[in-house]
Amino acid sequence: MFDSIPFGVTLPASDMERAKAWYETMLSLTPTDEDDPGVAWYETGGVRFMLYLSEFAGTNQATAASLTTPDFDGVIALLRGRGAVFDAVDFGEFKTVDGVLEMPDGLKAAWVKDSEGNILAITSE
Repeated sequence: MFDSIPFGVTLPASDMERAKAWYETMLSLTPTDEDDPGVAWYETGGVRFMLYLSEFAGTNQATAASLTTPDFDGVIALLRGRGAVFDAVDFGEFKTVDGVLEMPDGLKAAWVKDSEGNILAITSE
């Protein structure tokens, strides 16, 4: 039953205008729809996600959403050029170098916080 129900992403924002500006500046995304002053909908890669007003924005200490790209290095360079700062992550045996984690199998990942403190992962395919 649940294998056919779409899974949604919802990201909290304590300041909607600041958050919408971050998603437009960093990811070149603009809302496809806005319900109330506190809800903005986006679509990217065929996935729809919601940004919503919440006093609890930025309290999650884990990855809130992931973006997977075939051009990992290009995306990281683009985001750095737009001012993104990638988190240093230490998983013991595996650590980021200059904000990027590279696994022995070639998978790459980097983590960045949006303007509201939500942690987004950028991963290679």
